[in-house]
Amino acid sequence: MVKLIGAVLILFSASMVGWQIGRYYAYRPIQLRALLVALQMLETEIVYGLTPLHRAFVKVGHRVTEDVGKVFILAAELLVTEKAQSAEDSLRQAMSRHWPQTALRKQEGDVLTSLGQVLGSSDREDQQKHLRLAVTHLRGLEEEARAEQAKYEKMYKSLGFLGGLLVVILMF
Repeated sequence: MVKLIGAVLILFSASMVGWQIGRYYAYRPIQLRALLVALQMLETEIVYGLTPLHRAFVKVGHRVTEDVGKVFILAAELLVTEKAQSAEDSLRQAMSRHWPQTALRKQEGDVLTSLGQVLGSSDREDQQKHLRLAVTHLRGLEEEARAEQAKYEKMYKSLGFLGGLLVVILMF
């Protein structure tokens, strides 16, 4: 009886590890899409709405998913409280705090960091060009993430279960 309970626990925990890893691959395209939408909204706020950068960050942060929105909201707070000298510095600090909680990778962070170098330090047209360039780059990364999701998500879920099953078989 104890072996049976142990076998069920091992099988369940190994399956959950596989599901967690697979979930990372499922969340990355979703969060990338949210980041794309955020940058498009930021472009609208800056170019057409003539909104100051800190207010644009707040508006965008409240409109997108919480994981991605936290980065923009914290960047706005850092700009307002003057704990950051520039938009680049505020984005970098916000990303260092909130980026690890997302499924996004360093590549997406580099795009956002390079965008921060231009935001608030150039004219609207230049910012619009850089925002569109960042969106184009992120679209390519989103396609890559969707391909990885299709390739790896199901594999890790199955691998977790099968790994647990292997341990159970070896136990008996």
